[in-house]
Amino acid sequence: MFYTAAMVIRPTLRMQSWGFVVGAFLFALGSAPGISSMLGTAGANTSFFVGSWFFTGAAFVQLMLSGAPTVADKQGIGIRAEWLSALVQFIGTLLFNVSTGAALHAHTVKGEKHLVWNPNLEGSLCFLVSSALAVLILWRAKSYWAPRSKDWQSVWLNMLGSIAFGVSAVGSFVLATGNTLDPSLANVGTFVGALCFLFASAVYLGRQRAPEPVPSAAS
Repeated sequence: MFYTAAMVIRPTLRMQSWGFVVGAFLFALGSAPGISSMLGTAGANTSFFVGSWFFTGAAFVQLMLSGAPTVADKQGIGIRAEWLSALVQFIGTLLFNVSTGAALHAHTVKGEKHLVWNPNLEGSLCFLVSSALAVLILWRAKSYWAPRSKDWQSVWLNMLGSIAFGVSAVGSFVLATGNTLDPSLANVGTFVGALCFLFASAVYLGRQRAPEPVPSAAS
């Protein structure tokens, strides 16, 4: 009988970081002042949709790298905050998949509100929760101020990006007329958030003596 070796894909921090960098770049491209108008609505939405899948792939890798979901100690079994942060972020990326995918086909006010804006808001909230958990992990580790640490830089850039995406979600609220509440705010929030996510992951792409664990969130 003929046997072949199993194909194994091993998740790495570099793989995770590149996924977030490419995804963030595509979100920045679709919302960049001037460029987004050149791409048109369909082009920008396509950029967001493709970027969201890079986010999802990277978030899945991060979830795999986050370790076991639970830990047992003298007080019993508990959920690890790092794993929970990665899980919430992964769910958020799936919601962005739904939102950006629906944006390519939604042509009614109801569709835009329930299939585009709702999952967009929910995904943004997931990113905020994930980032907040990452900040709490730093706080628990007493890393209040460590600007030379890649983990510290990444966590706070992710928090800023999550806040910007939240602002974007507010600006993109769909009115009864079918228009968005504040298109400029939505675009600027997406652009700033995407840049923050890009830099948050790019810090891990340089040379380093030893791999650093990512204590969480959107990077």
